[in-house]
Amino acid sequence: MNLLASMRYLVALDEHRHFGRAAEACHITQPALSNALRALEAEYGVVIVRRGRTYVGLTHEGERVLATAQRMLRESEVLQQELRSEEGNPCGHLRMAAVPTAIPMLARFAAMLRQRHPGIVPAVLTMSSQELETGLDTLTLDLALGYIERMHLRDVKLDAWPQSIEHYFLLRRAEQPSADVLRIGKPIAWAEAAALPLCLLTPDMHNRAIIDQAFRGGGKTVPPAIETNSVLALVLAVVAGNVCSVLPGAMVAAVRHHRDLEALPLVEPDVKTPIGFMTQQGVRPSRALAAALAMLQTPQWREQVELHSGALGSGSSA
Repeated sequence: MNLLASMRYLVALDEHRHFGRAAEACHITQPALSNALRALEAEYGVVIVRRGRTYVGLTHEGERVLATAQRMLRESEVLQQELRSEEGNPCGHLRMAAVPTAIPMLARFAAMLRQRHPGIVPAVLTMSSQELETGLDTLTLDLALGYIERMHLRDVKLDAWPQSIEHYFLLRRAEQPSADVLRIGKPIAWAEAAALPLCLLTPDMHNRAIIDQAFRGGGKTVPPAIETNSVLALVLAVVAGNVCSVLPGAMVAAVRHHRDLEALPLVEPDVKTPIGFMTQQGVRPSRALAAALAMLQTPQWREQVELHSGALGSGSSA
């Protein structure tokens, strides 16, 4: 039995909650995956997987084996990167994820990291806050970009690298297109914005909770005109229709080229949300992760954060 491979199959089963999908993700047949897991059970002398007509879950013993499997796979990746990397030239995969509204910042970070270290292969994923926190907890994510105010919600201890304080904008079609790029207009109160047809993220997203709370702070409750779990859909709905949306500075900066749009800073209340990178505390970093954390401290990256997030120089053209 290949112990490491069997552990990988167990982690995949926990992630996909389905024997067939887990097997497909591991590029093996379903019988091969099932046989490997039964061999793992025989090796440790315990039942790991609760079986019914479909996948039911893991036993208490299975959860303990899963936690060990996650650590083993993480340590194996760290070792491989150490063996393959040369001094000053880290190599290996780096699995990163961001909440949807922070994806522009993470994509920019990944591109700069790849340019700085061509041997690193970043994976850029979109996840909800809960999925980010689970990924850090289970070591299936190396680095997450999200709401650092949520760090206390789980038992897992995290280290954080604050990036920006996000401000919120009402995005709408401009009455007259600007000459070059999206215009930053005059501030608008949340209560006034509540009267407009809005496309918002779905209620399972933390961003939606922030926005709903801001509207309540302005004395309003807003039934959205459109709901979506895609930030791209938020922007396209504004571009294509007669709806508006509420976006943080990082997303507004990503659509600057739309000169027929305008973004109005939202005030009363003045909502500011800290965004940062997070890793699990006490975990030995891989060479790729160490390089990423080092880049966070560089003036070049800090300049990018200041240009493409936060208040965006509210009150003047972007």
